[in-house]
Amino acid sequence: MWLRGVLVAALAALAAWGVHAAVPAIPLLTVAVVLGIVAGQIPAARPALAGALAPGLSVAAKPLMQLGIVLLGLKLSLVDIAALGWATVATTVAIVLTTFAGTLGLGRWFGLPGHQPLLIATGFSICGASAIGAMSGVVQAKDEETATPIALVTLCGTLAIAVLPFLWHPLGLSALQFGHWVGAGVHDVGQVVATAQIAGSAALAVALVVKLTRVLMLAPVIAVASMVERHHQAGRSTLLADNAPAASVNARGVAKRPPILPLFVAGFIVAMLVRTLIPLPEQVLNAADVVQTGLLAMALFALGTAVNLGTLLRTGGRPLAVGLLSWALIAALSLGAVHLI
Repeated sequence: MWLRGVLVAALAALAAWGVHAAVPAIPLLTVAVVLGIVAGQIPAARPALAGALAPGLSVAAKPLMQLGIVLLGLKLSLVDIAALGWATVATTVAIVLTTFAGTLGLGRWFGLPGHQPLLIATGFSICGASAIGAMSGVVQAKDEETATPIALVTLCGTLAIAVLPFLWHPLGLSALQFGHWVGAGVHDVGQVVATAQIAGSAALAVALVVKLTRVLMLAPVIAVASMVERHHQAGRSTLLADNAPAASVNARGVAKRPPILPLFVAGFIVAMLVRTLIPLPEQVLNAADVVQTGLLAMALFALGTAVNLGTLLRTGGRPLAVGLLSWALIAALSLGAVHLI
């Protein structure tokens, strides 16, 4: 029943790969999200996306996304991160936490509904649309809550690819400083590569290590969010048991709660430790990278299909204002960190 939706997501991921191969400056995962958003706006496609293809798209957006996050851990070596020096690591973590708290506060101040403030904060501060997908699964966010943050982080990340290179020389940054700024301030890994590569291989290497240090924050942030969600659900468990749909209630009539440490977060940590402690062959790492990118592309296409631009436009400028302010906040904090180090 779910095979057709997964197959469509896989074909979309291949199409995104083709676009990226033809135009390497366009990040593959950004193309995948955009393809999903475009597909979601086609009136003739909506019945299939919401009907026959929905189970498979749900598999792509959740279990396959989580497997991709686990494999993302193989990109992280604690040795590489430690080589940045304590000052760079400390400022990077501080930027993530400050941006997360600031964006969460902005979202609530602007009155964004449901889990949108949390999802936007996660995506903008850590690693873009993939972080939003991971967080949405933990807090059991609705598709419409996830769609707007996905669209915003894709928009702002794409703007970063165009805007940041023009500011490189006017801001008086060296190539390595520019790479550090990009790694600390751009959302998605693919967007970081597309932006930093214009400054050379050394700048790109710095950008990637700084960016992956931010990705490392995904595990503790998701774990804390899971514990907070458990606490909130425990406080209203009786009400949920009486009123929640059957899918969210276990056999004894008690509302289900997320695990303290989601399994995919534990897998991410294990993969990171494996990369750090075991000298894996380059072929294995390359194969894992291909699979991880493909899984995330499928997941982001599936998440993109849930974006309804008409609904987004009718919400007014509040979500867009939060996204742009968060983007400006992380860019400014990252630039300040570059000058401090």
